[in-house]
Amino acid sequence: MNTTPLPETTSVVIVGAGPAGLTTAITLADAGIDFVLLDRLTEGANTSRAAVVHARTLEVLQELGIADELVDRGIVVPTFRVLDGNRTLATVPFGGLPTEYPYTLMVPQDTTEAVLLARLRKAGGDVHRPYRITKIIAENDGVTVEYVDGAGATDTIRADYVVGADGMHSVVREQAGIGFTGDTYPESFVLADVRMDWPIARDEVALHLSPEGVTVVAPLPDDTDPNRYRVVATVAEAPEHPTIEDVQTILATRGPGGSVKVSEVLWSSRFRVHHRVADHYRAGRLLLAGDAAHVHSPAGGQGMNTGIQDAAFLGPLLARVINGETDTLLDTYETTRRPVALGVVAFTDRMTKMATLRPRPARLLRNALMTAATRIPAVRTKLAFRLAELANR
Repeated sequence: MNTTPLPETTSVVIVGAGPAGLTTAITLADAGIDFVLLDRLTEGANTSRAAVVHARTLEVLQELGIADELVDRGIVVPTFRVLDGNRTLATVPFGGLPTEYPYTLMVPQDTTEAVLLARLRKAGGDVHRPYRITKIIAENDGVTVEYVDGAGATDTIRADYVVGADGMHSVVREQAGIGFTGDTYPESFVLADVRMDWPIARDEVALHLSPEGVTVVAPLPDDTDPNRYRVVATVAEAPEHPTIEDVQTILATRGPGGSVKVSEVLWSSRFRVHHRVADHYRAGRLLLAGDAAHVHSPAGGQGMNTGIQDAAFLGPLLARVINGETDTLLDTYETTRRPVALGVVAFTDRMTKMATLRPRPARLLRNALMTAATRIPAVRTKLAFRLAELANR
């Protein structure tokens, strides 16, 4: 925890030290721009949460010099498989994609954040914790940010710009008066990291379709045990902390059959999923990135990836403006990145609705169409390209 007193002024205040906030800070540090990165938590994340890093994100992180380290700490998964029970409907290989990273990388979010934080410190920056933002006053020539520190004292910091990377319940977005248009899925989601015997190879992410709900199972890296997996599943009303029995029941009901034995739940949670996009990414000197700007279904694992890509685009733009280019350059952030988020929300929403069809005739038709379509190499390549987010270049 960085307890160094905050300066009275800075060029950029970044609120939120998740992947998007850390990436923004790295790009500013590399450009020689002074900033202050604040987070309300006493310490960084220590749970895995988002665990998928796609090819386009690895390309972005390569530019920051940390992609190879992340790959070394993750597990390479070159295949995405869609199943209904034990029947494979589609196999989507990433191997032929035009990238240095023709695969999905499974790596826990706390590892991703640790790698980003180490890179930030190497560039001379750090995170200040815990600081809770209470008010943001935007004026013609700058922004005043009011905050409460860990001791309960109130103070302010003056900045040229503020970046809200502070999550779905963003204070920056609220203070900017920016709407967050969308809705909430009726189902809750189970998220669990488990140790289990799983009959599908560890070089595949498996998406299981069933009338009971959608389930995703993916391998997680573990030097001591090759049986660690991430399970994400829709449930009508999930328990607050899903147990071994809860996860076992989900997989027995929806999985591929065979030997599925959950031996330990390492971490679990439940959450509601929204599909929303901020009406604007900018309100004067206030800008949004990551979950503050967009949230969507975990189908496809694209949330954290889109946020990191937001930040890698925004940081250099801010640096150019602070170094003297016209402020209107920042308008290109919204016009470039907001359509990407709208596309991701639409894509993951279609995947979620398709995966959770309940009427048997609709499911049979879906299965037949999916199987026929993905036998065509061009369709498989297009789907892999979309999942890898390479269209966002």
